[in-house]
Amino acid sequence: MTDTRRPSVAVVFGGASSEHGVSCLTAASVVRALDRSRYDVVGIGITPDGRWLRVEADDVVALATVDGQLPSVPEGHPTAVLLHGTGAVQLASRDLDTLLDPVPVDVAFALLHGPFGEDGTIQGMFEMLGLRYVGSGVAASAVSMDKQLMKQVLAASGLPVGPYTAFTAAEWRDDPSARLDAVLSLGLPVFVKPARGGSSIGISRVDDPDHLAAAVETALRHDARCVVEKGLVDVRELECGVLEGPDGLEVTAAAEIRTRTASGFYDFQAKYLPEAEQVELLVPAEVDPVLAERLRDTAVRTFRAVGAEGLARVDTFVTADGQVVVNEINTMPGFTEHSMFPMVWAASGVAYPELVGRLLEHALQRPLGLR
Repeated sequence: MTDTRRPSVAVVFGGASSEHGVSCLTAASVVRALDRSRYDVVGIGITPDGRWLRVEADDVVALATVDGQLPSVPEGHPTAVLLHGTGAVQLASRDLDTLLDPVPVDVAFALLHGPFGEDGTIQGMFEMLGLRYVGSGVAASAVSMDKQLMKQVLAASGLPVGPYTAFTAAEWRDDPSARLDAVLSLGLPVFVKPARGGSSIGISRVDDPDHLAAAVETALRHDARCVVEKGLVDVRELECGVLEGPDGLEVTAAAEIRTRTASGFYDFQAKYLPEAEQVELLVPAEVDPVLAERLRDTAVRTFRAVGAEGLARVDTFVTADGQVVVNEINTMPGFTEHSMFPMVWAASGVAYPELVGRLLEHALQRPLGLR
């Protein structure tokens, strides 16, 4: 920074994925926590049909769940355009062929969950613009978002992953019997998932083989590829938060999720509609020192295996005999007040506003170009 103005943060939210409403909630939480005496904040809301709108910070903060309905990017705002400016990236409003009110943007905080936001697509656009941004780069975002690729990378790095099979929509159409045979060879129960989904959207737990085909069709409505994982029974679900700073990686103590949902797992309602009281979050979890150290080591190894940057949440299962199995890594984990990532950091002494500030400072200090 060569001038005396405050750094300008573009908070990007909404998006064309099925996690649009969750992203809006996350944006409201982050903008509410941002220190506006330290940062100028501009909002870029992406509508479900892909339009970019320039949304004032106060309008972002106002986004909330009403009567059980998640919010969406509000209409009636001007079209937003990001472009190269003189010495900086700029955000402008567009009125037909005229660009209005350009302001500099120093760093982007993309709070887009799921495809077209968490999967490396928008990160590639930021790279081409020369705009610094919070979180992982293109490759790490893409690999971590894709459950099949993620498992392949983790297994190649010597990390434990559970048994699974994966297939495309075309393979399902060509020979559904072969696909079902591969799934049944895992043993029931199984979890049927979109390969590149999030927030448990499109995921089904299947205990009856007669329900497998319907679960696959549900997953394929959200992605062109399906991942089916063997359901590990009698396991604990433990998660650690990872944060990158100037002195390296920091890892939280583990937190535990215990669910009482009808679906039998930590589903969308339990994650984002806490009034349903279907989940118990133990922050921190009760684990012995040896297991705690193994969980932290697994989180760091997972973060490094995919080449993550900035932040991540690493989710694991611990079996009855003490084995640690990596479930997944989230490079843009849920970030609402009810989300596990901010909660585990708060329990580790890093309050929500400080967490947001540390992520922005790390992003502002990162070099542009290949790192």
